[in-house]
Amino acid sequence: MERLEAQRCFFADLITASAGAGKNEVLRDAFAATPRERFVGPGPWKLFAGGKFLETPSDDPAFLYQDVVVALAPERGINNGQPVLHAINLAALDVKRGETVLHVGAGTGYYTAVLARLTGETGAVLAYEIEHDLATRAIQNLSDLSNVTVEERSASEAPLPVCDAIYVNAGATAPLKVWLDALRVNGRLLFPLTPADGPRGMPSGAIRNQMILVGVRVMAGGFQKPD
Repeated sequence: MERLEAQRCFFADLITASAGAGKNEVLRDAFAATPRERFVGPGPWKLFAGGKFLETPSDDPAFLYQDVVVALAPERGINNGQPVLHAINLAALDVKRGETVLHVGAGTGYYTAVLARLTGETGAVLAYEIEHDLATRAIQNLSDLSNVTVEERSASEAPLPVCDAIYVNAGATAPLKVWLDALRVNGRLLFPLTPADGPRGMPSGAIRNQMILVGVRVMAGGFQKPD
């Protein structure tokens, strides 16, 4: 096993264990199979730690296989989010083989690729990204995954395809009706509930005291929070 592949496998073990999902082999394998360096652009990179961004001393991808936020467009506050946070979220979302998943706020596609490996070749991931440069990069980065489609538009407006799960990586003050309408029975929605004036003090993609993660499951008789 090559050095970087070994680091990626250890990273997958580390973050899934830290997320309380160490027994979730499908999630662990999805992270292990997804090269983060493809999605964050050329190094050196800016990593968030101690309340500020620190630049890596070189472009060695090994620096990326830590539980850190990586800047994508720091001048716009756009980042590749914290892996343990996403591992917690994805374990809760419980994506199954063959399901259709919507990814809202896909960025450059790293967590879209993880979702694609969770749902497998018989499933589908439809990714939405409103920022032109990020959507362009996501299309390029995900071109080898036949079960992924990227759309450069907002997912806050209809139409959206019928799906089994929606993973939102953009803050919302409430679940949008268009999201709820898209979910099948037993469908799941996971999104960050943020104050109307937005989160403060932490970069996007990091765990925030001001953010509450909300899960909704569609039942035959209506909606309920998952157990």
